[in-house]
Amino acid sequence: MPARILDGKALAARVTASIRERVAARVAAGGSVPTLAVVLVGEHPASQVYVRNKRRTTDAVGMGSRAFDLPGDVPECELLELIARLNHDPDVHGILVQLPLPPQIASERVIEAIDPAKDVDGFHPYNVGRLVLRMPLLRPCTPLGCMKVLAETGEALAGKHAVVIGQSNIVGRPMAMELLMARCTVTICHSATRDLPALVRGADILVAAIGKPAFVRGEWIRDGAIVVDVGINRGADGKLCGDVEFAAAAERAAWITPVPGGVGPMTIAMLLSNTLQAAEAIDDRPSG
Repeated sequence: MPARILDGKALAARVTASIRERVAARVAAGGSVPTLAVVLVGEHPASQVYVRNKRRTTDAVGMGSRAFDLPGDVPECELLELIARLNHDPDVHGILVQLPLPPQIASERVIEAIDPAKDVDGFHPYNVGRLVLRMPLLRPCTPLGCMKVLAETGEALAGKHAVVIGQSNIVGRPMAMELLMARCTVTICHSATRDLPALVRGADILVAAIGKPAFVRGEWIRDGAIVVDVGINRGADGKLCGDVEFAAAAERAAWITPVPGGVGPMTIAMLLSNTLQAAEAIDDRPSG
């Protein structure tokens, strides 16, 4: 039986509708408008598309959106000065600096400069450390979106063998922590992994986040597995595709995310959720 589709676009629409209601209720009760500051450096085409989508969705749920578009040759010190101002701006609840950054700027320094309470991407070492210790606050958006997608299957995750392909700080590593927190047995695979097909064949849950089109062959997929494809690539035909050979994998899997329309919309939905969470937490901070 072909796999059932995990429709991230429909799930994201439900999540954002709920966020819109919560924001409206907050404002009606006299609360501040949750506001997200998005910083874009340079004119990277994919980054421009991502930022445009984030700003549009932020506006659609009734949140405030502040745009800071900087030239590609901006010195690192100027970007850090902007982040410092946003950290101290009480009307800004979330700060997102779109990656990748140009070579003259060290991404690690920029990420660490963001107030962890406003780090709605969930990349600050403090927030990642909280996730590792099973005390999460603001969590990386894509892995959190993947967990929401997995919940849509209705299957118990505890005890399942989850294989994550990719060890990036943005997806692979926090994804493994999310799955471990759900009491899965987790294997992380990367470029030095031996016999990757055999490991994938043993996976009850596969999360592919390697950034190579159709890299995971359909015949590697275990019958009845859950496949979450994080990859967004441009295929030889010019169409968007994931890291998994979709048609062949769908013949074996029980559940699978499409590309596009799977994990991508959930990443933005979780960004909005984090922004609202950050606004509520900042409101609860003791004064003085």
